[in-house]
Amino acid sequence: MSVQARIEDTLETLEPSHVTVENESHMHNVPANSETHFKVTLVSEHFAGLMPVKRHQKVYALLADELAGPVHALALHLYTPDEWQVRGEARPDSPNCRGGGRS
Repeated sequence: MSVQARIEDTLETLEPSHVTVENESHMHNVPANSETHFKVTLVSEHFAGLMPVKRHQKVYALLADELAGPVHALALHLYTPDEWQVRGEARPDSPNCRGGGRS
């Protein structure tokens, strides 16, 4: 199973109304076909009443094995359904890689 698929499966425990896991490794200085840099957009009632840092901690705990191994970077965009509606169901774009060893 790919790292991306493991992340997607694990995040299902939060019963998301929306989840997108994007492999952004190609945007960084890593070998082709790497699975090291991901962006997660997740909408769940489980985030209701939680400050952003607590939401992140919840996701980090779920993905501890991936973060201890193959995943180098994880961008999290975590919303309640109401917050997602207010945002127009849009998440921020990722910035361009700043090099990571590239000249």
